[in-house]
Formats: sequence, structure tokens, C-alpha cells
Amino acid sequence: MTNTVASDPSARPPPVPLATLLGRELRGSKSEKPAVRFGYAALARRGEDHFLIKPDCLRVPGNASSTFSVFAIFDGHNGVSAALFAKEHLLDHVMSAIPQGISREEWLKLLPRALVPGFVKTDIDFQRKGEVSGTTATLVVVDGSTVTVGSVGDSRCILDSHDGVVSLLTVDHRLEENAEERERVTASGGEVGRLNLCGGHEVGPLRCWPGGLCLSRSIGDTDVGEFIVPIPHVKQVKLSSAGGRLIIASDGIWDALSSETAAKSCRGLPADLAAKLVVKEALKTSGLKDDTTCVVVDVGPSDHTLSPSSPGRNQKKIRSLLFGKRSQNVVGKLVNKLPSVGSVEELFEEGSAMLEERLGTDFPRKMNSSTFQCAICQMDQVYTEGLPASPSPYPSPTSKPSVGPYLCAECRKKKEAMEGKRPRATSISR
Repeated sequence: MTNTVASDPSARPPPVPLATLLGRELRGSKSEKPAVRFGYAALARRGEDHFLIKPDCLRVPGNASSTFSVFAIFDGHNGVSAALFAKEHLLDHVMSAIPQGISREEWLKLLPRALVPGFVKTDIDFQRKGEVSGTTATLVVVDGSTVTVGSVGDSRCILDSHDGVVSLLTVDHRLEENAEERERVTASGGEVGRLNLCGGHEVGPLRCWPGGLCLSRSIGDTDVGEFIVPIPHVKQVKLSSAGGRLIIASDGIWDALSSETAAKSCRGLPADLAAKLVVKEALKTSGLKDDTTCVVVDVGPSDHTLSPSSPGRNQKKIRSLLFGKRSQNVVGKLVNKLPSVGSVEELFEEGSAMLEERLGTDFPRKMNSSTFQCAICQMDQVYTEGLPASPSPYPSPTSKPSVGPYLCAECRKKKEAMEGKRPRATSISR
């Protein structure tokens, strides 16, 4: 079967309401949640890649039926501090942006938007430390058959569905490849160009100056400029009952392998061996030029397993796949054991770098008389300490906001700096 990468948004059917899809799931013949199996592999060159695997998170504390799983890749640069900080704090900041005591349907509906303040707050908190490192971040949340992905940078997540279609769930924020991001950076006060050698000869990929970063979005990078934003591209999909495979990896993989090649190279193998094989294929192609990290997540029916022929023969086949010449016949036999699949439903996608557009006018906010909750940092603030996201002032402390979510003074400064409305030096206290 020929594999293709889904890339034309206009050709896709309109998103199906989440409530409709969840209803189908509940009415289906299989009411239990799909099984989540995962594996990872990593080789370090600089030691700046980090990953997060949390398969047993609870949406409702103490309620085992509210389990969801989280997987993430953080590819650091100019040091490891930002990657470690994001690994430790990003998930908590995202979860704190979702009200407690709501239904699963409401939780899944709010999750894509909650990723935005979660990423921005992580960036603000890290920049307060005054360190100059930065990191990509690709955060994947799996709840039942619903997969939600938020990402900045170029650590990619792909979906390999069982009907042979490979889909990108992220967007690469590389200046070289993204004309829209180049225009945004220059409009916000940055300069985009290649490294200039003696004699005016330009080499290498497009970079943002000051700093020379190749990415237009990241967490950290205090020394580059606030126009390098932490606002994530977000996509949410619902898998069919047959599930699918997620491959989440740093650019050490994607600089060596296309999405289709990575997916094809490990089809039919269990997730732990698949991750090792993807790393092996990347090294075979380009060698260890960068930190190389891969997390493979299989979401599918709980009763589906790969059936080995016999312990001795199966071990020999797996050994040949990982360490010797691969047998196409073996892979073919394993692929044939996978179940048939229906289509993948797209629920949500948004990639705008404008914070006001991403938070929206109906973002959850807490209000009692003159106290409001900032939509980014989640801190309660008295009206006089901050302004609404929109330029329109409130007539009085007790009036309800008419446009945009409430932002405290510090988070509003961050928003304006990202849009090029404030000089970088005064964008936020550090």
C-alpha cells in the first residue's frame, strides 16, 4: 500500500464535534479505553535532549478510570537548563489552566487551548532565571482514542494509522522552511538572514538575529528576543477503533529520515523495539551528528498483540532487525497481523502566534467582584494590577470583561513583547 503525508488542509473534511465522537465511543461495542503501549530509545552527543513519559496521570485524583498518558520530547540548545525546566514544569502549567471538577468531554475540549498558557507560563518562569538556553517542546496527551499535541520548535510528532497514511501532528518552526514565521519575526522587530562570513559570503540555514537561532518558536532563549515565541501549534485528533502509532522524536531523527521512512522502518514491531529501530535507521543514514531521541506510542485495542512464532525463532528475527540486515519478509508477516482501520477524525488545529487569538474570548476565568484570574499565570489579581488582553479598559472593577481574557500586568507585558510592541529589555522582569 502506498503511504502519503496528509498536507492539504483544504482537502480535509470539517472537524467533527468532540461530543459527537465521544458519544460514538460510548455507544460502541467496545467501551473500555484503548491500550497504550510505549517504548523509547536515545543516543546523546551533546546531552541536551530530554523526554518525559507519564502513562498513568489522573484527570480526577484517586479515580483510576480517569487515567490519561503524557509523552514529551525536549531538544535543548545552548545548554540543557531550558529542556530540564520544561520537562519538570510544562505539564503542571498546562493542567493548572484547566478548571477542576468538569466532565471528561469538557476537559478534552478545553485541553487544546490550555496548552497555550501552559507553554507561555513555562517560558516566563524560565526566563526569570536569567539563563540563556532554549528548548523545543512537543507534548502529547493521550486520553482514550483522543490525541492532543502541542509543539514549538522542530521536534516532530507523526501519526502512522493502520490504513497506511502518515500524518504530521506538528508543524516545524524552522525559519528556513516557514515563510509565514519569517514574516512574523521580521514584523515583530527581528532580523532573518544567514550566517555572514568574511567577504559577505552567506552560509547555512536562515537564522534570527540577534542570537542566530534557526527556530521561530521555543521555550527560553532569553538572549534572542521575545519575537521567538513559546506559543504552540496545537492539534487534536480522534483515532479509529483500530488505533494508530505515534512517533515523537527530536530533529536528530527527522534530519536523517522522512516521516514516511521512519514509519515504514518500524511497522509491525512492538513499541519498545520500534523506537530502537528508528534510532538505528537514523544513525545508519547520517551518523550521530546530534542528540537522537525517539518515543513510540501505540494506541489500540487492548486485546491486540503481536504473536511470535516461537521464542527462539522470534528472538532471532528481532535481533536481525535491530543489529543485522533486516528481513523484509519478517516485517511483512508482522504487518499482516495488524487489524483494519477506519479514518482519523480531526477535532482541533490552530497555529497562530498571536496570543489574543489563541486564548479567545471564552477562556475560563475566575471572577468575584474586583478579583480576576490571569489567563496565563493563573494567579488571582485585583483589577488595578493589570489590564484585559484587549486595549479596551473596564468601566469599573465590578464590570465583566467584554473582549478577551484577563491578563495580569506581567503577562500583558509578555504578550506585547512577543508582538513587537515593547523593547526586548523591558519586556519582563528577570
